[in-house]
Amino acid sequence: MAMLLGDVGGTNARLAIARNGTIDPQTVTRFRGDDFASFDDVVRRFLAEQGQPHVASVCIAVAGPVSGGTAQLTNRDWSFDETNLARLTDADQVRLINDLTALGFATPALRGDSLAVLREAPADRARNGQAMVVGLGTGFNVCAVRALPGGAITALEAEEGHTHLPANIMARLVDAVGPDAAAGFFSTEETFAGRGLSRLHAALTGSDSVRSEEVAKAAEAGDAAAVRTYDFFAELTGLLCRELALRFMPLEGMFLAGSVGRSIADRMPLFERAFLSEAHMRHIPGNTPIFLIRDDMAALHGCLGALGAGPTRLT
Repeated sequence: MAMLLGDVGGTNARLAIARNGTIDPQTVTRFRGDDFASFDDVVRRFLAEQGQPHVASVCIAVAGPVSGGTAQLTNRDWSFDETNLARLTDADQVRLINDLTALGFATPALRGDSLAVLREAPADRARNGQAMVVGLGTGFNVCAVRALPGGAITALEAEEGHTHLPANIMARLVDAVGPDAAAGFFSTEETFAGRGLSRLHAALTGSDSVRSEEVAKAAEAGDAAAVRTYDFFAELTGLLCRELALRFMPLEGMFLAGSVGRSIADRMPLFERAFLSEAHMRHIPGNTPIFLIRDDMAALHGCLGALGAGPTRLT
């Protein structure tokens, strides 16, 4: 029986077919969202191209909130409904999940080139079967992962991006840019998503806001102001991840994901110094390894895991 898997963002939708618990790489297809009026049209096109396989189950990861069997993309006017997808595909099982939840389910499958080790932790540390994904990109969110008795895992939904900033991070921002500019960093997402990096650069330099990609290019070219912005952002991210490590205790690993997360990988000494900056409870971040997700198909593997057909063990 075939499984239909999907990873749908505001720009592209990637679909694949899995059989016998393995994604068929020949079926992995990317569709531009601008070319389709709805996600249903994407599914129809994909199934037609694949010869109308009999689909037994469906799991779609959506870059947006999921609730009650429905979902809505944050950055495109597409809606999703499990009942409608079941009717469209004739599948017996349909599941919609958030894209960070998908990455959480993917963590047991991430090995080798799929991961970069950014920070090792002692091999003899205490283990607790808990991990987490920290997504820093267009948006910000986290997914806590917990090993269950028998070897299965569960990935927990969250809206961490909409929480208020920890006081120590806000204090650093006030020192750096002043209270008026710091007021714009009112939530975790507004600070640590791509637009937060853009806003931080504008506040530090007194210039007009530019896209985070432009700040990144400038930093890579050696622009001193952009480098200072990225260095400070790496420090702030280390402070945030310390808070997350204490909150979730991911002793199996903290997995960074997203374009902004990848930029932090080049500044790990600054990140780690902030991550370990406080003596109180330092053993928890000290025993937390940090990884970078490099696999573009991670969310599809997570969809497979959410259907109970992928690897499930964290260790």
